[in-house]
Amino acid sequence: MPAELKRTYGTRAATRPLLPSSPSSELTTPPPPKRKRPFTDRPTEQNTPTKKARRTLKAEPKPKAGDKSKGNSKQPKLTQLHFSLDTPTLRTCPLCDLSYTRGAPDDEALHKAHCARVQRGLEWGKEEQREAVKAGVEELQSNVKLRNGARGRVICFRPDIGGKIAAKLAVLLETIRLALSSPPLSPAVLRRSKIYLFLLAAPGLASTREKIVGCVVAQRISTAMAIARPAEVSAALSSPSSSQTQSSETLASSQSTLSSSQDSSESSVVPVTLLPVDSSTNLYVHPQPLPTPMGIPRLFVSSEHRRLGIASRLLTAAAETFILGCPLSPARGDVAFTQPTGAGKAVLEAWGKGGVRIYEEEGNI
Repeated sequence: MPAELKRTYGTRAATRPLLPSSPSSELTTPPPPKRKRPFTDRPTEQNTPTKKARRTLKAEPKPKAGDKSKGNSKQPKLTQLHFSLDTPTLRTCPLCDLSYTRGAPDDEALHKAHCARVQRGLEWGKEEQREAVKAGVEELQSNVKLRNGARGRVICFRPDIGGKIAAKLAVLLETIRLALSSPPLSPAVLRRSKIYLFLLAAPGLASTREKIVGCVVAQRISTAMAIARPAEVSAALSSPSSSQTQSSETLASSQSTLSSSQDSSESSVVPVTLLPVDSSTNLYVHPQPLPTPMGIPRLFVSSEHRRLGIASRLLTAAAETFILGCPLSPARGDVAFTQPTGAGKAVLEAWGKGGVRIYEEEGNI
């Protein structure tokens, strides 16, 4: 009897879906789901289009004067620049007589500071006074009353002083140089000099502020020349042949030329006996050097404090104390000046009483 076969599968396998023979491709992706509803599914009230309002551009309000948050949209007014050939750029100040270039910042700043010092003087503060006590600055006169009722004092020191006073002296000498249009004082001259200052007290009983309103520089010299009197100057200018004398050397040289051309030699040989110092002020001197102990190379008083007796006070203090124990007299010819200006000549004649002389600044070193 044949063996009975046992079935290992059933009919349910036929109902299963057939698997593909090849693996499914990864490139094929299922279609994306629909996210929007069809137009027909939307409500009827939303399907009708609505008319939008038209936007109109409005003018922006003008910014106020105090409102800085918004920038100024208005273009600034432009100015046309041009050269003015008729207006000179070099200007001379009528107050300090300093010439400077108009429009140059450095020149204008220099003129502003210089003009203030020339008119009102320099400050003498507490720091300078504190150093003056330690540096040995001499107070020659105190509580000096001027013609306008103001009071001050006269001090004296050597130019080789240091500290704040040396810096103040450098500014003062530079101011005097610009005001007088004079060359700077050489170190050799300063080594043989003394500085005399007039300090004017500020108005008020409780005020301790002072100003340097006058300065005199006194120099040790050896010789100077006497100033010719107006009668001698007029006689020399009117008839030079009668007032001038010839030396022996001039006569010997003229005698050798007289044989050839006597007329020409008489007109060419004119000996000089008066030297001109300032022809505009009619200032002439005799060329003979005379022994003179003291010279004044610089004299300065601020413009607001002139004609008060400050210059005469400083000159008198210098003549009395320049040489220790030997007061000098201008009337005897003990004091000399170096080419004074018009204002300096007036002081020279009023204070010197006709005895002041003229000397060369660098020739007496």
